[in-house]
Amino acid sequence: MSALSLTKELYFTTTTVIDWMDVFTRPQYKHIVVESLGYCQENKGLDIYAWVLMTNHLHMIVGIRGENTIGDLLRDFKKFTSKKVVKAIQDNQQESRKNWMMNRFWFRGANDKKITNYRFWQEDNHVEQLYSYDFYKQKLDYIHLNPVRQEIVQDPSDYLYSSARNYAGMDGLLKVIVAP
Repeated sequence: MSALSLTKELYFTTTTVIDWMDVFTRPQYKHIVVESLGYCQENKGLDIYAWVLMTNHLHMIVGIRGENTIGDLLRDFKKFTSKKVVKAIQDNQQESRKNWMMNRFWFRGANDKKITNYRFWQEDNHVEQLYSYDFYKQKLDYIHLNPVRQEIVQDPSDYLYSSARNYAGMDGLLKVIVAP
């Protein structure tokens, strides 16, 4: 990649909640995802170049250090966060959508032999290898403009749950490798 020197492969990933349910509307649930990503950075070899957590999906540009593959990492991340978010929803006495959400999670997991109780994330992961600097830049802009397109903020750096803050020279919630 021209303006970005790489010693490893980078991937654009999208992980989506089942039925595109708007689960990440409460900070409590968002922070489970952020903390889990931080854990993956420290312990599983995840390098984050860009990310945004929307109400029902997570986009990232990532690289992997060590023995894990992108598939291994996403599998472990989804398994951990699904259990943790579902438990948080069950325990949240203020969650007005609890019964509806739990019924959807149960219904989507009921006929899947790999699922014990509930399916939270869609089974598949959208993963694209970034093969050029232009493709990287396109995905970076797409990630950072997501909250603007959804009219959550006017400026990408105003959105707390995104690496746009890091790219604007501000502190973000996660450590990010800021690439040009």
